[in-house]
Amino acid sequence: MKHRIVVLGAGYAGAYAAGTLARRLSPADTDITVVNAEPDFVQRMRLHQLAAGQAIEAPQLADVFAGTGIRLRLARVTAVDPERRVVAVADADGGGELGYDTLLYTLGSHVADRGVPGVAEHAFDVTGRPSALRLRERLDSLGRRGEGGSVLVVGEGLTGIETATEIAESRPGLSVTLIARDELGARLSAGARGHLRRACDRLGITVLEHTRVEAVEATRVLCADGTVLASDATVWTAGFAVSPIAAAGGLEVTENGRIVVDRTMRSVSHPNVYAAGDSAYVIGDNGLPLPMSCASAGYTGRQATDAIVGRLTGREIPNTKLEYVANHISLGRRDGIFQMVDDEAQAKPKYVGGRKAARIKAGILGISLWAVSHPTFGMPKRKHRLAAAAEATAANRVAA
Repeated sequence: MKHRIVVLGAGYAGAYAAGTLARRLSPADTDITVVNAEPDFVQRMRLHQLAAGQAIEAPQLADVFAGTGIRLRLARVTAVDPERRVVAVADADGGGELGYDTLLYTLGSHVADRGVPGVAEHAFDVTGRPSALRLRERLDSLGRRGEGGSVLVVGEGLTGIETATEIAESRPGLSVTLIARDELGARLSAGARGHLRRACDRLGITVLEHTRVEAVEATRVLCADGTVLASDATVWTAGFAVSPIAAAGGLEVTENGRIVVDRTMRSVSHPNVYAAGDSAYVIGDNGLPLPMSCASAGYTGRQATDAIVGRLTGREIPNTKLEYVANHISLGRRDGIFQMVDDEAQAKPKYVGGRKAARIKAGILGISLWAVSHPTFGMPKRKHRLAAAAEATAANRVAA
């Protein structure tokens, strides 16, 4: 019987890991299934561009995995049962259960409302393709009115900065306000903060610092200091949360639901389960938890893949670097910030800004998409056999 590997989620971590597993493990011994709710690969790092009205590539996963032997199941994961080693899914046909021997959990994250009333009902976000398209349609409708409109972006993190600058550049007829709970760009160096402020000024973005949003309504936002801000579209970027599925299934998780894993991305409570990307809580090489980011998805996905291959084939498991070295921030299509950080995740004094930084960010996005879209590149002629299968083959040869 083949060893069943099930990968939950086909984002940056899951799609790359699934392709790598198919490239390295023999199909004679393994059966790989990827479960994903959407039929296409979503470039989450570019969803703010999609929302602003730009076209971004969305390769069909069926095409991405063609020729790899990977089975694609278009379904929504509803539960995991690590004791029974099954995953429950829902699809157009009603769904069912998938059994596994090894599970790789990469379901990612979604927007966190932080308990603020009205966010779920009235705010837009850019954490998924459907939600980004919904925001795009709203911005289109404001443009069709011919009277402009006001867009409030809540959250001073990287997603908030990229979303505000992209909308302001792509849709100059709209009035864009960025609401920061603390200082804008507080995690950047002094020089990079200055660059960011100049970019906001150039794009006509109003920045409100030290402002806490207490409620979101259909046409306005209520702030803690009593300020009421009119809004035709409120975009919520104030944090991310993970699905409660892992916690509900009995896996050991953090308070916010991320799966606690060891250095090899293996669940500390269930050894047949691995996690990567935003779903995984792992301590990096600097002794600090890796943040939710595309970079972390790459490192953790690679480590999980190496660990699964190593344990199944009896090979040594290499340690992938688990580090966070820089923040890459786009400020529209022609400007950006590349901010290096130290071992304590604090900004280094120097940074790269302008078109050069924008090209660096574009290069990173291009490489990430290419790596996911070409899982068969460098496909070896001979793939690794599982340890038990290799031993059985050797025994049969001796007997013969």
